[in-house]
Amino acid sequence: MVVLGDSLSAGYGLPASAAFPARLKSALNGKGLKVDMINAGVSGDTSTGGRDRLDWSIPEGTEAVILELGANDALRGTDPAVTRAALADILTRLKARNIAVLLCGMLAPPNYGSDYAARFNAIYRDLSKSFGVPLYPFFLEGVAADARLNQPDGLHPTAEGIDVIVKNILPAVEALLGTLSPQRS
Repeated sequence: MVVLGDSLSAGYGLPASAAFPARLKSALNGKGLKVDMINAGVSGDTSTGGRDRLDWSIPEGTEAVILELGANDALRGTDPAVTRAALADILTRLKARNIAVLLCGMLAPPNYGSDYAARFNAIYRDLSKSFGVPLYPFFLEGVAADARLNQPDGLHPTAEGIDVIVKNILPAVEALLGTLSPQRS
């Protein structure tokens, strides 16, 4: 399994052992699910950047991808059509490789207005439906805007915040792994 993402999955400001992929692997192992996990998170990456590095970030033999991109697009006010196109291209290419995907949604910050937020926030739901991939609606569910669970910058989760994300997303990841054929898992 590969986590293709930005600083939220890369573990910005945290030791590698506290980054989302490492903590998720630990939680899955604790449930008896042995998963090789690759952290392909790059701090500062956008959906376009993730698309551009897709081929070398997702090695042959990858069975599942957690796609966590778009936060930096929203923070920079990137045209939602650009974000949508990049994520759609990633999904198209992963589907062509027969790789299962869990799409992680992101929400636009309120400072760009309600029109931008509506256009941006719809991307993930729409792509989930059109590509037939499961959606985890908001990667930072239960963590965003909670100062106790974020680093001083207010954007990046602390180790405790990562643990909340892992706890919340774990059922969706287990369901994704359950879709893999027995000979592949």
